[in-house]
Amino acid sequence: MAIPKTQKAVVQPDKMTTDVILITDHPVPTPKPSSDEHLVRVHTAAITNGELLWTKNFAIPDEFAAVKILVPCDDVAGTVVTAPASSPFQPGTEVYARSNYNRTGCAREYTILLTDEMAKRPQRLSWAESAAVPMSAETAWQALFIHAGLEAKAGVGAKGKRVFVTAASGGVGVWMVQLAKWAGAEVVATCGADNVEWVKSLGADEVIDYTKTDPKQWAAEEGHKVDLVIDCIGRKSLEDAWWVVKPGGTLISIFQPPDGVKPAGVESNIKHLFFVMESNGEQLQKVTELIEAGTGKPALDSAFPIDQFQEAFKKLESGKTRGKVVLDLGAN
Repeated sequence: MAIPKTQKAVVQPDKMTTDVILITDHPVPTPKPSSDEHLVRVHTAAITNGELLWTKNFAIPDEFAAVKILVPCDDVAGTVVTAPASSPFQPGTEVYARSNYNRTGCAREYTILLTDEMAKRPQRLSWAESAAVPMSAETAWQALFIHAGLEAKAGVGAKGKRVFVTAASGGVGVWMVQLAKWAGAEVVATCGADNVEWVKSLGADEVIDYTKTDPKQWAAEEGHKVDLVIDCIGRKSLEDAWWVVKPGGTLISIFQPPDGVKPAGVESNIKHLFFVMESNGEQLQKVTELIEAGTGKPALDSAFPIDQFQEAFKKLESGKTRGKVVLDLGAN
């Protein structure tokens, strides 16, 4: 199949605004010779909430800033077109990945992915569902099995542990619930009223409607405090999360450093940390294996054709989504 010179792409013309446009003359990238770069035909790419503000608020290294084009969407599923001879992902392989944010994103018909970012996509999932997985599942994997120190072993890795997850109906939260439960933890989760049954279906042992129940009051009841809290929202949610952790327990945030919102009077011997996920194809391959075995399902809210990109971004920004919003690049 001939590789075109130009392609459709969603582009953010100015990092100081969140406006995006669709262009048809975006150059198709060429992998660097003698590198681990793969050219991938994009089938679907997932939008991450707030990503259009990242370049404005967070500087990237000069070596990347000089060549990066502001194309959003780093979560991607596609088919390898060209690959290094030594790559395990040869042309025709169906893959998915969380592309490194420092590079040009994947809301375009062709993109570049690196060997250590990719995994073979689960065949049980649709292309849209596949794109909804990488960042969310890898974040959950790293929170639970790297930073919290639980073992990634079915039924026993977190046995005897109580885990509390906020925003459990969101893209990351659903994986926190499912992976913690898979590892044997007792899981308590929070979400809005409309999503209580959905989160229960993911395996949560107890689901709290945050619009009706105050976490601090809930945690004050005998036996409610937990060993590990993972907060996916930040701000007031993260402040409240401090009250839910047992003495000697752990509080993890994927939004902001917890000590910045630590309330007076909470236990002093609580381990706390903030982290930003790192793309890791090896971890993502383990997620693939779980999905293929019937464990783990993504949170896909909706998928839009690339030409309806504005509607897709508006849908995500509405705050009324259950999981990820995905762009379909129209690959056959």
